[in-house]
Amino acid sequence: MNDPVYFPVNDFGPAMKGIVIGGLGIFHVFLAQFAIGGGMLMAYFQWLAMRGREPKARLVLDSYFRWLVLVSFVTGAITGVAMWFTSIQISPATIGVMVSEFHWVWATEWLFFWVEVIAGYAFYRYGKRLDDRTRLALLVTYSVAGWGSLFWINGILSWQLTPGEWVATHDLWAGFFNATFWPSLVYRTIACGVIAGLVMALIVNTMGELEREDRRRLVHHSARFMLPVIAMPLVGAWFLGAFPEDSREWVTGASVAMTLFLNLTIGASALIGGYVVLGLWKQRLFINGATATLLLALAFGATAGGEFVREGARKPFTIREVLYSNSIRPADVARLRVEGCTSADPYPVRDAAQYPTEQLVKGALVFRNQCSICHTLSGVNALEHLMGAWTLDQQRMNVAKLQWTKGFMPPFAGTPDELEALVQLVRWQSADRPETWETSHDPAALAQIRRWLEEAGTSPASAGGGR
Repeated sequence: MNDPVYFPVNDFGPAMKGIVIGGLGIFHVFLAQFAIGGGMLMAYFQWLAMRGREPKARLVLDSYFRWLVLVSFVTGAITGVAMWFTSIQISPATIGVMVSEFHWVWATEWLFFWVEVIAGYAFYRYGKRLDDRTRLALLVTYSVAGWGSLFWINGILSWQLTPGEWVATHDLWAGFFNATFWPSLVYRTIACGVIAGLVMALIVNTMGELEREDRRRLVHHSARFMLPVIAMPLVGAWFLGAFPEDSREWVTGASVAMTLFLNLTIGASALIGGYVVLGLWKQRLFINGATATLLLALAFGATAGGEFVREGARKPFTIREVLYSNSIRPADVARLRVEGCTSADPYPVRDAAQYPTEQLVKGALVFRNQCSICHTLSGVNALEHLMGAWTLDQQRMNVAKLQWTKGFMPPFAGTPDELEALVQLVRWQSADRPETWETSHDPAALAQIRRWLEEAGTSPASAGGGR
């Protein structure tokens, strides 16, 4: 038998761990998609300049690239490193599986990223001195490398939701070219172009040397570049149709939060697409900096909603059928129901002296192992708020049948003693953490908890909440 693997544990206080990594992830994805789309847009503008179709194309291109370097090479790179650092702090088991299975894919993606950086730096440093053909070659190299980086990353991220045959075969390419790979890639590629085009509309309004007619014309060129947004509804439907059935149910009504964010994404995308196609392209409207900023904010909202849906649709898994969101493997649930999830935990509870009883200390360990990735005790998405209105027996039963209480939750993976310890911890927290607390060791209650656990079983529920 392999030795158990232990990872460090971290506490973010009242901030839910999922919000920490999710907020950073949304910001990084938005910047990365801007960088990728920006490369393609610059190549397009360089082509316009070479063909004589836009006299101001080269001027605005050089200004645009300075912004791209600032955002992509500085802010984007920093948030990328921060994503790795935060991920290994919050969900090291998930990152461990992803790196173990796809290390050569990661290496390939990093190679593409380095080509992107080198080509981008070369253009930034020498672009103004180069002839048009060399400038175009550098920009095409930059954009192809950027999109190639997206290609490889997309395979890994989409695999988390739809690993497909990989679960049985562990074949790398079966996992990489999974059911949501292509719709996700096309969806993200269109989003990259739209974000880049909206940034262009904003930047031309900061350039005092451009006349109003120049700006209107340049924005029209950007609108033409963004026209693939017309296909976004079909691509979105294709993407959603490739979801597993229960995940699709989550985002289309079974989970209020995910449905809300899906509607946010659809609404923001529709507003942007309509304005781009009807206003900027068809009617050739002038757009000022304020309107461009508003559209860019809508694009950020659409990105945030889309990323929330993509992450949430995997529940109760972080890697579907492989790893639950709390980093417990489905095959280990039955064993932990006997051995306990705290018995082999090598790390002590922080500030253990604050808890009046050993049972509450055990409850804190259970919370840390099974709940802390998505919940806090009294902060964001707090257990005391979610469970506070339940009676004592309801708390015990609903946690024991957790996957049936809330279908997007993993099954409870611990002993009746541990479940009771968690319930008592939540009740103590809800009572404003008194200095004394009675230990609960009622044999009848523990026996009932065991029966509820047996009734619930060790498998996840369906989105509909039934067996």
